[in-house]
Amino acid sequence: MQDIKVAVDAVIFGYFDKQDLQLLLIKRKIDPFKGGWALPGGLVLDDENLDDAVKRELYEEAGIKPDFLEQLYTFGNVGRDPRNRVVSVAYLGLVNPSYHELFADSDAEDAQWFSVHKLPSLAFDHKSIIDIALNRLRTKLQYQPIGFNLLNEEFPFSDLENLYRTIVGREIDRRNFRKKIMSYGLLNETNNVKKEGSGRPGKLFTFNKEKYEELEKEGFYFEIK
Repeated sequence: MQDIKVAVDAVIFGYFDKQDLQLLLIKRKIDPFKGGWALPGGLVLDDENLDDAVKRELYEEAGIKPDFLEQLYTFGNVGRDPRNRVVSVAYLGLVNPSYHELFADSDAEDAQWFSVHKLPSLAFDHKSIIDIALNRLRTKLQYQPIGFNLLNEEFPFSDLENLYRTIVGREIDRRNFRKKIMSYGLLNETNNVKKEGSGRPGKLFTFNKEKYEELEKEGFYFEIK
């Protein structure tokens, strides 16, 4: 009887203001692919739930606790790991890098953020996992307000516009985008402002997560196209 092992891999996206969408990668300390870049992850322990396993691996290998984390897809092609038959449950996660200091440990020699447009050569089948995760993120962003997990607690509206434009990879109609977002009543205006360039200081907003959750229970549908 074949011994099939179960692993978890985490595709963690981050966003720095006015930069490309970022991806968290770790440099492997052990074979196979020693010294190569890969997604954080590892084998699930015998007495461990999947969600607990991916959170443990993320903290051990990169020192982070994601703000948003959900199961993405299961990868089980024969030969995806040269050591054993390994089935991996991949997760999609979002963090604001400003609130997380990377710290590599365990099987990771290093942990870094990379632009999704400038990724190094990757171990295993991790490039395929990332492609699926990026497509999921771009789709999910249009019907669920998960993008707020990537922003600071207080942000100018321009940051939200830049974030959406960066992730979907195209220009957006700024007027319609603002009108649609504001019509949902999910942004709270603060008394704070942020100076950007030579223009007028922009007002800062916060996302009202509690109100969104209440509306969602009532059948509210968030949609941005």
